[in-house]
Amino acid sequence: MVIQQNTLVPVWGTADPGEKVTVVFGDQKQSATADEQGKWIVKLNPLKASDAPAVMTVTGKNTVTLTDILVGEVWVGSGQSNLDTDVPDYVKNDQPLAEAAGKGYPRLRLFRSDVGNGWQETTPQNLRRFSAQLFYFGLKLHQELGVPVGLMEGAVRGSASGYWISPDAFKGDPGIQKAAEASELRDPYETKIQKYDDAMKKWQPAVDAARIAGTPEEKLPKQPVKPTHVLDTPTGQFYEKHIQPMIPYAIRGVLWDQGEGGAVQNLSQRTVMAALIRGWRKDWGQGDFPWLIVQKPSGEGCALDPNNPVNKGAVAFSPLPPNPPGWQPGWPPRWDWLGMMNDNPNIFLVTTSDLATGVHPANKSGYGTRDCQVALGAVYGKPVEFYGPRYHSFTVEGNKLRIVFTHVGKGLTFPKGQALQGFAIAGEDKKFHWAEAVIEGQSIILSSPAVSKPQAARYAWAPFDISWANLFNMDGLPALSFRTED
Repeated sequence: MVIQQNTLVPVWGTADPGEKVTVVFGDQKQSATADEQGKWIVKLNPLKASDAPAVMTVTGKNTVTLTDILVGEVWVGSGQSNLDTDVPDYVKNDQPLAEAAGKGYPRLRLFRSDVGNGWQETTPQNLRRFSAQLFYFGLKLHQELGVPVGLMEGAVRGSASGYWISPDAFKGDPGIQKAAEASELRDPYETKIQKYDDAMKKWQPAVDAARIAGTPEEKLPKQPVKPTHVLDTPTGQFYEKHIQPMIPYAIRGVLWDQGEGGAVQNLSQRTVMAALIRGWRKDWGQGDFPWLIVQKPSGEGCALDPNNPVNKGAVAFSPLPPNPPGWQPGWPPRWDWLGMMNDNPNIFLVTTSDLATGVHPANKSGYGTRDCQVALGAVYGKPVEFYGPRYHSFTVEGNKLRIVFTHVGKGLTFPKGQALQGFAIAGEDKKFHWAEAVIEGQSIILSSPAVSKPQAARYAWAPFDISWANLFNMDGLPALSFRTED
């Protein structure tokens, strides 16, 4: 296995109640006494990265010996299919991944929650049952940091975020409580129960009459579904199976790829995910450890350099639609993540709009590379840009708007041979018109003949296809969508 460097390292287990247990690792020796339930835990002092295999002994009435232990960086990967799908599912259409998966990496170690054979070295054979994206992310980290890396996968295809939050965290989270109260005001539980009771009174006679008339069972009226209170929604199935057994293993952070839905009635994905992250952090007891969220929807935007292997599969640049898109119900959470990042510490977005598109993007090496880039810049403090241009503020300058960005990196730019586009502005009438855009330092100057007194701006403001928006920094990262009016 790999032990996390530079932090307290929990070592835990069970013994007879009252039994003294001693853990020895390197020059450290720590002891504990099992409690009435037989549980014990010690915490080793922070360790330095080491690729020299070491031995840990745990001694009580008997002795357990753990061998071939390295010290380095440990990451948990979780979410749904784009994190869970294995290496063999992608190697055919992803040459960098195929080449990497054909080799062995003795200092890159794998643990998968649903396989049951513990930690393993990275070999072509062991990669047959391991996440393609998490593997490539870990491999790039291993190569960039030069230390052992341990990867712990606990993911389930098609899973909603509600199943990854513990019942206690769900019911005790202040954000969930506030959202549930608002939901009750909009749609009281008592009202839903009354509607259900009324429907049941009509349903049973309808079923009886249909049976007398000889209606086949499969065509009988369907029984109404009894509503549940939002705080009684079943949660935590996958958390308890895949994540809870990992806790409190010392980790650096979490790579999360999910994002399509919360599966909790009347609660937004933003609300559920914020509670999920707070819950994991509380249970792990390691503070606000870094959390990388892979942006959804996958792709949907053009790339600065379509020939870059990282961007293989990105959509082609396209002309502007006739009019700027307006808001629509049911939009994906492209912006919810940004709001959640502002509300919670140490959450970082892995921008994907310029990467391979689709429900299951084929270029997992591109996604793993981008994941690593964000980790290097945001988590490890390396001198690499990890976001594209991000909206900061705007000022009105006569009949123009000046948009100021952070994360401009080496400078603002757009693809050669194209015109900078994707911006819209509006005046007092709140009607948006496409704007002419000019780069000026860390700013973009916007104007339109149709708007004499601009008051608001938007960029790449659309639910899915944003192939017509093409602002980047010179580091190759796409600007994040924004609107100034809210």
